[in-house]
Amino acid sequence: MSTEAEDEQLPKLVTTQEWAKALDQVTVAEKALTRMSDLVSAKRRRLPMTAVADGYHFEGPTGRQPLRELFDGRTQLIVYHFMFGPDWDAGCPGCSWVVDAMSHPAHLHARDTSIVAVSRAPLPKLQAYSERMGWDNLTWYSSFETSFNEDMGVTNDGAEDHGASVFIRSGDNIYRTYFTGDRGIEHLGSHWTYLDLTPFGRQEAWEDSPPGRPQHMGDNDQRRHDEFDES
Repeated sequence: MSTEAEDEQLPKLVTTQEWAKALDQVTVAEKALTRMSDLVSAKRRRLPMTAVADGYHFEGPTGRQPLRELFDGRTQLIVYHFMFGPDWDAGCPGCSWVVDAMSHPAHLHARDTSIVAVSRAPLPKLQAYSERMGWDNLTWYSSFETSFNEDMGVTNDGAEDHGASVFIRSGDNIYRTYFTGDRGIEHLGSHWTYLDLTPFGRQEAWEDSPPGRPQHMGDNDQRRHDEFDES
């Protein structure tokens, strides 16, 4: 039998007809959001580009490679800037959420696009953490002892930040076409977008939720997937 406190967390109980009417109102807003998202994506596709020097070398699964080889023969490259400092013992929990949600890269490869992660930590640390997390689909490169992270704006005065950069290649020339950070990265982590569909949402204090809903999750609750107590 449910308690009064539990009942306070539940949505308001209405008839099926009332629920359908309320859902229709949200659907109108969702369609408007989808159209706005399409407009923003169209603006991304029309962004100019800036040249990137191909002087960087990364340590990866097959050895030391220049930036152009991270494309793996494809025209487009998405780089997820994964926060993992050289002296860290484990990768960023939030970045780990993002990688947990990454889909199989074959769908990108079919569209002439490669995706990799790049971090400043030495390759053995990246490989050990990837094995711990069970990431079979992730191709991860180390930018250790290069200026790549600083030049991309994701390492500043030794402090790490996350982000995603998009590059395009024409022959031997490489260009940067897009970058996003902060909450722009949420689109890469489907956990957040799925949670946005539920009555409780993300359960974080900043959300505009009805009174009584759980909002106890904070920055310290971003965990790696092997750190949750399922009980």
